[in-house]
Amino acid sequence: MTHTFEELLEMQCAADRAHATVQALRGQSDPPAYETAWQAWRDLAHEAHTAITEHAKEQGVMRAGVELEVKRAVRYTE
Repeated sequence: MTHTFEELLEMQCAADRAHATVQALRGQSDPPAYETAWQAWRDLAHEAHTAITEHAKEQGVMRAGVELEVKRAVRYTE
């Protein structure tokens, strides 16, 4: 399935939010919550990475370039 650039941004945002949750739970004494959050982050990051790869192939560009654009747009907006 082809994804628009905006959908890639949404996927990366979701993965980044999940990662923030994992980091917030790190070191706390709640291993099940940490494990659940870690699995959610892993799944969302994998989904975003797969979509970025598919998008790059369809556009005929390098995956790394698309990934960089997505991460910059998500993490460095003013």
